[in-house]
Amino acid sequence: MHELNKTNDYSLLLKQAVALIDSEPDRLANMANLSSFVYHMIPDLNWVGFYLLKGEDLVLGPFNGLPACTRIPLGKGVCGTSASRKQVLNIENVHLFEGHIACDSASNSECVVPMIYQNKVIGVMDVDSPLLDRFDLELEEFIIGVVNELLKRWD
Repeated sequence: MHELNKTNDYSLLLKQAVALIDSEPDRLANMANLSSFVYHMIPDLNWVGFYLLKGEDLVLGPFNGLPACTRIPLGKGVCGTSASRKQVLNIENVHLFEGHIACDSASNSECVVPMIYQNKVIGVMDVDSPLLDRFDLELEEFIIGVVNELLKRWD
C-alpha cells in the first residue's frame, strides 16, 4: 500500500470498513472481515483481532496474525487492563507496560479499544505492531471508529 495521507486515507478506509459490514448482521463474520481488512490495509501491523468477554476472561475471537493467547483475565495485560478500565490504551512500548502478556514477541506497540455496548464491556479490539510507537492519534481514532461502526450493528 502507498504511504498513507492520514486524514483522507483513514476516512476512506473507515468508509470501506463500513461497506464490508453494513449489510451483514452476523457479528462473527463482521469481526472476521474487519480484522482482516485492518490487518491488510494498514502498514506495519503484525496482529489485529478481537477478544470477547466471557465471565471474567477475554476469549480469543476472529483475528489475523500469528496464533495468540486464548484467554486473558480482566485486568491483566494491555487487553485485560483496557477492558477493566473501559478505556483505550495506546502503548508506545509494550515491554515497558507492567504485566504485559507477550503473545507474539515481535510486537512492540499496541492499541486496544474496549467494545462497550449498552454501558457494558463486551470485548476489545486489539491491534499490535512490530514498530515502537506505531499508533499515532489518527490511527488510534481510526481503530476507535472501526469499533464504533461494529457496535452500531451489534443488535
